[in-house]
Amino acid sequence: MLVRSRGDRLVFSLALGAPEAGQAFLRTNLGRADIRRREIIDRVEKDQPVMKADWRDLPMRETGAGRYELEVPLAEVGRFQAKAFFEPEREDAPLLWSEGADVTVKVEPADHVCSSAMYSAFVRQFGKGKEGAKDPGEPTGVKKLDAAGYAVIPPSGKFRDLIRELDFITGTLGFRIIQLLPVFPTPTTYARMGRFGSPFAALDFMDVDPALAEFDQTTTPLDQFRELADAVHARAAQLFIDIPINHTGWASWLQNHHPEWFARNADATFESPGAWGVTWADLSKLDYAQRDLWKYIAEVFLFWCGQGVDGFRCDAGYMVPAPVWQYVVAKVRAQYPDTIFFLEGLGGPLKTVNLLLDWANLDWAYSEMFQTESRDSLMRLLPEWTGGSLRRGTEVHFAETHDNNRMAAQSPRYAEMRTALAALASVNGAYGITAGVEWFAKVKIRVHGAEPLAWGAEPNQVAAIRRLNILLARHAAFHDGASVTVINAWSGRPGVEVLGFARHAPGGGDALLVLVNLNTHLETTGVWERGSFEISTGEAHDLLLGGAGAEEPHPPVRIGIEGDGRFLSCPLAPGQVRALSLDARRATELLGALASGAPLGEPERALAQRLKAAAMDARAWF
Repeated sequence: MLVRSRGDRLVFSLALGAPEAGQAFLRTNLGRADIRRREIIDRVEKDQPVMKADWRDLPMRETGAGRYELEVPLAEVGRFQAKAFFEPEREDAPLLWSEGADVTVKVEPADHVCSSAMYSAFVRQFGKGKEGAKDPGEPTGVKKLDAAGYAVIPPSGKFRDLIRELDFITGTLGFRIIQLLPVFPTPTTYARMGRFGSPFAALDFMDVDPALAEFDQTTTPLDQFRELADAVHARAAQLFIDIPINHTGWASWLQNHHPEWFARNADATFESPGAWGVTWADLSKLDYAQRDLWKYIAEVFLFWCGQGVDGFRCDAGYMVPAPVWQYVVAKVRAQYPDTIFFLEGLGGPLKTVNLLLDWANLDWAYSEMFQTESRDSLMRLLPEWTGGSLRRGTEVHFAETHDNNRMAAQSPRYAEMRTALAALASVNGAYGITAGVEWFAKVKIRVHGAEPLAWGAEPNQVAAIRRLNILLARHAAFHDGASVTVINAWSGRPGVEVLGFARHAPGGGDALLVLVNLNTHLETTGVWERGSFEISTGEAHDLLLGGAGAEEPHPPVRIGIEGDGRFLSCPLAPGQVRALSLDARRATELLGALASGAPLGEPERALAQRLKAAAMDARAWF
């Protein structure tokens, strides 16, 4: 099982036990995405069986006695399979198949070979109250109005408020994906939860909440959403939105017009979904036994692609049957092939999550890093997250999600350490933060409210996040094909945990060592076996050191020799994360990019991959 990017080439080779007259072939559906998608769509819409007519046999080139090879361009996004076999010339001789299962290849869009850094924004929070550091509470008299049955809803942040911050989010911080919490209309009177109502209680999947738009008689609320999409794209970034298709809010358009598409309890009441022992009483669960519902939901995704959306966070995606997702993905990719489907599978069975990433062809999923604390757990899970990213689909390391307590509420140092860990451990730079992390916001996000973001607060980690995103964009050890290897690092101080892992650019070059002091109160020394990461010069360059205004890189870090010379060591301040490189030029380049203040824009590596994919398109066309 492999994950690759559009624009890549994949080489298949076959070796016979002994040379024999005949021809080798690769049986595959690579290059036939349109056929398989059409069969999946017709199974749902026309009740036709999937015939797998996309398979074909491609002749392999003989490269030596009994050895054959074929290079296949990966020009389409999707899930494909392949298996090599040999057809002897001998009359009535059986085909000779290579051992093992088919090779499964997931091909992802060309844009995400690096720097897939995601910024999660709740538009409602981007109003006038975003600068606050504390929950301001409710004005006098509100509770009296509540008790009298009035609906008291404060002003909301707007799409245009978020547009005004995009130069900072994409240009200064360097995030390439803006992921919005749901933007659909929410209950404001009946079945309203909290002060504003929950954005996950969607009333209409094909509309936006008018509260998120400025009153402007020259535009509609949906026009203003498209303004946001255009503004994101103008900054070489992408826009994802959150779609909770497991349910709707009570009294939604769907519930009024198609009540037969909803699940019912034994007493005929509408069923409310839930998770982790909590039932969400303001929601009504959809019933995917209804095939017509599948078609409607596919049209919802296509509608938002038409508004400029590049990808979708699939809220509670594991609660929706896998065949539904397979159909929706096929339907969307038939028109918008580069769309990303980002699975929120947290709390779902691992078997289901893997099925959705593999067979159903969703692209990405959350890792559990944001709720994994101990060194032992991180050492055990980091190889699983990395391996899963390379086999089934990218596992995105969020430092903090909207469901968590704020990291900075524990301490700003803790927030900075966890943000750096999420970024530096990522595959293809796929990590994420929630708005406010950069300002050390401490007030937990409640989706029924609009908590402040501490916008503009001092101190903050704006420069630290910009440095991380520059590093992920420019250093090949964070691009596609790079390796992440956990090493056995430990602390020189009892009671303090140190995590270590090495990163190598494709081909084994351009390496760096990441050391993390997981204790934010005590300094220590990180120690590791010399053979796991050699630093023979006695010094290394920490790519995370050096201020934006510094003219020279930070002095090299002295590397100690421990015991009988088998171990090396490095000092670590409380909560410090180091990215140690043997190349002094890397530190100088990084410092120069940081000090320039220029908007980060599209990384050269991502542009190169897009051009490779475009060249394949041109060749296929002609």
